[in-house]
Amino acid sequence: MLHTVNKSPFEKNSLESCLRFARSGSAILLYEDGIYAALKGTRFESAITEALKNHAIYVLTADVEARGMRVDNVIAGIKSTDYAGFVDLVTESNTVQAWV
Repeated sequence: MLHTVNKSPFEKNSLESCLRFARSGSAILLYEDGIYAALKGTRFESAITEALKNHAIYVLTADVEARGMRVDNVIAGIKSTDYAGFVDLVTESNTVQAWV
């Protein structure tokens, strides 16, 4: 299953809900304002680092750059992807759960 999070974890609890309900082995894609959860030095870093033990976590590179940041600022272990990779994640998954 692919879980997608596009809301900032500083404004919504979408990320927390996703991490609570995502089963081990599921992939998680952070895009739009959801990318803020992927950044080093935030209060979400420990939760994301822990989640990386059970989930492949991806961040949409274009959304990181659109917000004036670099992929170098992303937590180690998170994979960056482009739009084609986003499409691949969707097509490779049996189900997609959008956390809004």
